[in-house]
Amino acid sequence: MAVRVVRLGTPRAPDEGLRLGTVRRPPRGVPKSEYAAQDWYDLWYPNLAPSVEAMKLAQEAQRSGDARAWQAFEKRFRAELAAPDPSRTLDLLAALSHRTNFSVGCYCEDESRCHRSILRALLAERGAQFA
Repeated sequence: MAVRVVRLGTPRAPDEGLRLGTVRRPPRGVPKSEYAAQDWYDLWYPNLAPSVEAMKLAQEAQRSGDARAWQAFEKRFRAELAAPDPSRTLDLLAALSHRTNFSVGCYCEDESRCHRSILRALLAERGAQFA
């Protein structure tokens, strides 16, 4: 059993399990009834997505390639996820990773410059099991 960190919209891995979309907005132009069939996600879970303000920091860091801008985004996003509700969600997902297969993901092409890299790190810090 394990969690996978994936790019939404990519083909699913065998035994991937439930796919959670940890994004602020659903995919554009895709009917809600097609999200799962088109490999976007089974459940939209924006609770683990960066705030709009944090997303702006991330987009600027992605555009500029500035390491300090990315560090500012990471610091802000980690602070957002340290709030009680998101922190408990991360604890829950880490625990579930030992019992069932599921995945969390985002649309970004490059995981190293995507909030899902931070989600991966936070889940690892909580003892999550990865596929």
